[in-house]
Amino acid sequence: MRVIAGKCRSLPLKTLEGLETRPTTDRTKETLFNVLQPWIPGCRFLDLFSGSGGIGIEALSRGAVKAVFVEQSRKAVTVIRENLQFTKLLPEAVIMQDSVMHALSILSGKGEVFDCIFMDPPYDHELEKEALIYISEHGLLREGGIVVVEASRSTDLSYAAELGFTVVREKVYKTNKHVFFQTEERA
Repeated sequence: MRVIAGKCRSLPLKTLEGLETRPTTDRTKETLFNVLQPWIPGCRFLDLFSGSGGIGIEALSRGAVKAVFVEQSRKAVTVIRENLQFTKLLPEAVIMQDSVMHALSILSGKGEVFDCIFMDPPYDHELEKEALIYISEHGLLREGGIVVVEASRSTDLSYAAELGFTVVREKVYKTNKHVFFQTEERA
C-alpha cells in the first residue's frame, strides 16, 4: 500500500498484519480520490474506522488541511501514528483511539464540522447507519460537504434519504462499493 498522489506521492505505508482491517487497494483508492478530488484541497477530513490510516493520509497528501483519524484498535492506532510520522503529516492530524460513536460525540461537543467524511466500517453490521444518523442529527458535515461509505455490495443504504442525504455517486467493485452522499439543500 502506498500514497497515490500529492506531496507524499509513492511513499509506502504500513498495514496491519492479519484480517483485523481491510486496507483499500491502490487502484480502489485512486478511483475513490478521482471522485473526491474537488472536495479535498483545503478541506477538513474525517476518517472513521481508519485501519492503517491510508485514506486520511491520502487526503492530507492531496491538500486537506486537517484529518481526524478514528480507530478503536490500539495496534491500528500505532500503525496510523507510524505512517503519519513517516509521511511527515502528523502535525496536520488528530488521532482518536476510541469507538466511532464516542468519537463522534466528542467531535460534535467541540463544534467540529467536516467537509469530507469517509467511513469503512466492518461490513454487514449496520455501523455505517448508526454513524450516518449521528452525523445527520448533529451537523458534523458542512453544507455542500460529502460523506463516503464503503460497504459490502449487498448493503442497503436507501434509508440515508430519510436522514437528508442524497446519493451523488456510487462506485461498485468486485466485493464492495463506495456510496457518495451529500446533504439535501435545506429550504
